[in-house]
Amino acid sequence: MWEGINPWENPNITGENRLPPHAYFVPLSSREVPPTRKSASGFIDLNGNWKFKLYPSPFSVPSSSITEYDPRLNTVSVPHMWQFDGYGTLQYTDEGYPFPIDPPNIPSQTPTAIYQKKFDVDGLDPNRRYILRFDGVESYFDVHINGRYVGFSKGSRLSAEFDITNFLLEKDNFICVKVLQYSDATYIEDQDMWWASGIFRDVWIVSRPEVHIFDFRLVTSYLASNKCDFSLEVDLSDHTGSLTVEWELSDDAKVLAKDRMKAGKQFRFHRILSDFTWWNPEKPKLYSLFISLKHGGETLEVIHHRVGLRDIRIVNGELRLNNNYFKMHGVNRHDHDPKKGRAIDIETAAQDLLLMKANNINSVRTSHYPNDPRFYELCDEMGLLVIAETDLESHGFANVGELSRITDDPDWEISYVDRIERHIIAQRNHASIIMWSLGNESGFGCNIVSMYKVAKGLDPTRPVHYEEDRNADVVDVVSTMYSRVSQMHDFGEYPHPKPRIICEYGHAMGNGPGGLAEYQQVFNKYRHIQGHFVWEWIDHGVESKDSNGRIFYKYGGDFGDYPNNSNFCIDGLVFPWRTPSPGLLEYKFLIAPVEFSYENGKLYAKSRQWFEPLEDLCAHIELTRNGYVVATSDSNLNGLQPGESILLETPQKFELDNDSQEEASLTCKVFATANTPFRKHGDLVALSQFPLTDYSPAKRKNHRRYFSCNRVNNELIIHSGKARYIFDLVTGDLTSLSIEHTELIEQSPKITFWHSLIDNHQQEFDSLWSPSYLDVCQESVQSVDYRSTNNHCTIHVKTRIAPPSLDFGMRCAYTWTVHDNGEAVVRVEGNPYGSYDEIIPRIGVRLAVPSSFQNINYYGRGPGENYPDSKAASYLGRFSTTVRELPTPYVVPQDNGNRGEIRVFTLSNEEGTKLSIFANETPLNVRALPYSDKQLSEATHMNELEEEDSIEVNIDAQLLGLGSNSWGSEVLDAYRVRFAPFSHTFSLQPSQSDTEK
Repeated sequence: MWEGINPWENPNITGENRLPPHAYFVPLSSREVPPTRKSASGFIDLNGNWKFKLYPSPFSVPSSSITEYDPRLNTVSVPHMWQFDGYGTLQYTDEGYPFPIDPPNIPSQTPTAIYQKKFDVDGLDPNRRYILRFDGVESYFDVHINGRYVGFSKGSRLSAEFDITNFLLEKDNFICVKVLQYSDATYIEDQDMWWASGIFRDVWIVSRPEVHIFDFRLVTSYLASNKCDFSLEVDLSDHTGSLTVEWELSDDAKVLAKDRMKAGKQFRFHRILSDFTWWNPEKPKLYSLFISLKHGGETLEVIHHRVGLRDIRIVNGELRLNNNYFKMHGVNRHDHDPKKGRAIDIETAAQDLLLMKANNINSVRTSHYPNDPRFYELCDEMGLLVIAETDLESHGFANVGELSRITDDPDWEISYVDRIERHIIAQRNHASIIMWSLGNESGFGCNIVSMYKVAKGLDPTRPVHYEEDRNADVVDVVSTMYSRVSQMHDFGEYPHPKPRIICEYGHAMGNGPGGLAEYQQVFNKYRHIQGHFVWEWIDHGVESKDSNGRIFYKYGGDFGDYPNNSNFCIDGLVFPWRTPSPGLLEYKFLIAPVEFSYENGKLYAKSRQWFEPLEDLCAHIELTRNGYVVATSDSNLNGLQPGESILLETPQKFELDNDSQEEASLTCKVFATANTPFRKHGDLVALSQFPLTDYSPAKRKNHRRYFSCNRVNNELIIHSGKARYIFDLVTGDLTSLSIEHTELIEQSPKITFWHSLIDNHQQEFDSLWSPSYLDVCQESVQSVDYRSTNNHCTIHVKTRIAPPSLDFGMRCAYTWTVHDNGEAVVRVEGNPYGSYDEIIPRIGVRLAVPSSFQNINYYGRGPGENYPDSKAASYLGRFSTTVRELPTPYVVPQDNGNRGEIRVFTLSNEEGTKLSIFANETPLNVRALPYSDKQLSEATHMNELEEEDSIEVNIDAQLLGLGSNSWGSEVLDAYRVRFAPFSHTFSLQPSQSDTEK
């Protein structure tokens, strides 16, 4: 249909002169050579400096660029993406194509780059073949060497190889690579990420004997707990009867199997192995496979591959690994570097995987394309289960209501099938890959069916996943995205005949996700649900510096790109600089390998591993009273078998005085007792806490002091010991709170229902809060009165809080009771009027204290940020921090830093003057930030935040949970706050020493 048109607009042709796909490996000259790329036979590293020029169109590229090396061109360092080096424009869209939809056509003005490089081939051998390999080029590229055309390829995240033997000179070879930003392939490479282009993975040359090992395939199958069916196929590049293939499977201790065979182009070996260790993610045992090609006594070539002996299959509707049931606690991962985009080096990928393991993640979905081939080697080595997704997404067709347009078009079958074929053949020897995925969000149609058939033909041993096959009519695993907790319950109660996973959920955008605990309860309850993958791993921020040298991170729209999806790419469990967010820590403890339970006064620990006994872990139990640790005990967990529970020794008992109103709890922590590649001795691995008594407000000693209450004009001045309160009798405001002439208040406490918007509440803002002007409510004081006795004074303020232009609001009241011990009890109440009764961000008060009150001590949930539906990484205790340490540095400023279940929260200055906030009927949520809510609301990037002259303190009796409704679950009912009647109290206590509290 498209013959005679541009090769970059013809989906029937995915490449020209590209070598057939084969397993990824590095050819070596002998077994003694280290199995690294740089040790490959005849290795020439083409990474590094290339000459570069960007043209506005492929038709603008002069023919001389292909035939003549130009040293005057700019220099770039490959791998790279040229937009990250300042060429062209970065653009971010979630699903929309950056050009008009007209498949397979692309704009004639498609940015096109020319890359030029000179290189030598030392000792050019006429008896060897020279192979040029690209591991990733986006989107279309063609290659010329010494002015001669070599070939082209599409499939940005798939490797491409060319035999360049007949093009080479020994000295001064000139390679030219032309890269188009867009091609017909772009229509199926519309993953949620930055639109960026270039040679973004390694480029290298190796040399091979004329007859060489072209491919190998191994299959391992479970026969019994101590028996593995091992088969190996080896293909040579050509038929010969004079060569021998030898292979050996071994580790440092022993040889498991070996064999040799002469003649033939294809070799098949088969063995039944015993006395070995199965590979699994908890103990990723690997053996070395050496395949040697020999001529007489001479070794021509050696292939080394690290083999994990494992079996994956579906039994009675369940996934089984080595005949063991298991669950995948996973995450979706894009390649991203804040300075280089998808041009991520393998060391950074390894850092990602180590951080996943450190946070108890055992699975990764390669959303939504193949990774660097070495990524899968790392997963084999570290022990991560992989859903290996091919390079396919046509999400942009959703914008025109035809998501399946080309997926159900037979004219695109070649392009679709090419991607899964190249992917599977390259990576099917990896133990870590337990499932193939046909792609993502491309609708459903005939091309998915074709891909599935090819996948099963190439690898019948692994299940195949594709979420858009909603009932798994074709594929082997049923999968959904962002199913709500109630839906997951339904799925669990009514099992599908095939295994089920939720391939995306818990959208980790900004502050969040919340509600993961409820999801995890469902996942833990139902055997049928065997995998869950949070969206996603890392924020896709682009590192930048402002004029003051401050680092911040850009997102969609920051490069003049339009249309864009703004900060929707800032949706990761780790920040762009690769440190965990509170969301990752929450996930870590929900999927921890140890689970605690407390029943009838007995404490149990259970292993939640699936394959191996626990190792190098110790349970540390703390008995706390009013947040103070009063006794501890330790129990070694080593040797606890999967699913096994043990009774733990608990700390010594203590007697509670019936009238003491002391809170007691058991805090259960699991620590690592040895260093591993992903844990350090002392790392916290698991966390739980069990209350032993109910909450009740702590009784405070009543140190009676001098007390007076006097009205002076429109001010009410109250002295209580060294504390002085001044109220404005017109506005009802607390205009001053001081002790010994030190001012403690900068802004009077004000009832508010609003805080700076968090990303996960954007949909509520758009549909409810913005139309109701909830963020700009106005307060109108109706009356202020007071009465005084000889030991306390009560100020009562009636007020109305309501939005402009509308006829609903809240009739509120403040009741201040200042006692002769210096304490002020504050009651806030409200009764709504009008028709609005929907959810709101909070019910609480906001006040401000001087900026000198930097020190914080609190009794509540800590040590880190926590919210009502995100608190698994916190526990009730006593903690110390500072105002500067309290915030979380989200890429897009938003409400943050909350500490929940607060009993007492004390701010103090260096001189020891303190302001304590006490909870009364119910614990509080408190956050004290160096930035005002107004500044957080107006700032769009983290560098815009400036510490202010006062510290804003938010005190909320009711605080809306986080949810993940930026693209996921709404806040669950249990964590919702409604515009409804309320009545709450808290207390303020100024002091200068602990004895004055």
